[in-house]
Amino acid sequence: MKILVTGGTGYIGSHTCVELLDAGYEIVVIDNLSNSKIEVVDKIKEITGKDFKFYEGDCCDKNILVKIFNENDIDAVIHFAGFKAVGESVLKPLKYYRNNLDSTITLLEVMNEFNCKKIAFSSSATVYGKPETLPIKEDFPLSTTNPYGTTKLMIEDILRDLYVSDNEWSIAILRYFNPIGAHKSGLIGENPNDIPNNLMPYIVKVATKELECLSVFGNDYDTKDGTGVRDYIHVVDLAKGHIKAIEKVLKDTGVDAYNLGTGNGYSVLEIVNTFMKVNNIDVNYKITDRRPGDIDACYADPSYAKEKLNWEANLGINEMCEDAYNFVKNFKEDK
Repeated sequence: MKILVTGGTGYIGSHTCVELLDAGYEIVVIDNLSNSKIEVVDKIKEITGKDFKFYEGDCCDKNILVKIFNENDIDAVIHFAGFKAVGESVLKPLKYYRNNLDSTITLLEVMNEFNCKKIAFSSSATVYGKPETLPIKEDFPLSTTNPYGTTKLMIEDILRDLYVSDNEWSIAILRYFNPIGAHKSGLIGENPNDIPNNLMPYIVKVATKELECLSVFGNDYDTKDGTGVRDYIHVVDLAKGHIKAIEKVLKDTGVDAYNLGTGNGYSVLEIVNTFMKVNNIDVNYKITDRRPGDIDACYADPSYAKEKLNWEANLGINEMCEDAYNFVKNFKEDK
């Protein structure tokens, strides 16, 4: 089976490529390298000992997608490609709507032309907006608080409409919670090209003295220590969820959504303190004002994914913190 992975050199995409190759799939990867590095291609090959085709290009470009499908017998697609910074999406909404929607629609059109109707889509827990109760189940009301989240929800709607129009499609919508950590090898991990938007890469850059101080946004939330609580999941567990999703779409038709989370909520300070403890290093932080739109807590009920995909997360907070730091230390030694 040959799987096209869009955005396959990105953080989650690269880990999923490793798991796909380790599971015996062939892969083809496309990425425009806007938020990743070409070196990741060689790292994936080094980890797995397997080769694959890589195309540098943009999923908004129909010509390169047609070229890929002409040159490869693609059985299914995992679609990661898209802009993902919540804050930037508020400042530049048109950039996000243009890229995330256009790339997906173009991809789906080409898939349809080549009669490849099996896709796993990289969605997000942001589609739940501000949930009224916890843990979050897949049938909760959907809403968004920023343009990034809105693009994810709009694409979910597009995929559901696509299935209604043609029941041959098989679609898995994967709603991620908060991926952190890195591959145990230390060869791939989260390494954004710009200032980090997410907690863990920011913690790491403060620990390595690249950044001076971590801002903890608010300590007056209705949580155990006053800082925001999120469902952090090891990126390798998340990647393995995509393997289960591909198994599902390859054998069934239909469209369904699955939470990929641990079901556990960890506060910002729990993550920071665990990181310092397991890696024996200090992280300078300060409490600052809340960010607009942030909610007290958000964590998944992952039982549906366990029931339907036979998937559950296995790695804990210690491994998440150890592996994230190990990757950055290894990356610095390589330079």
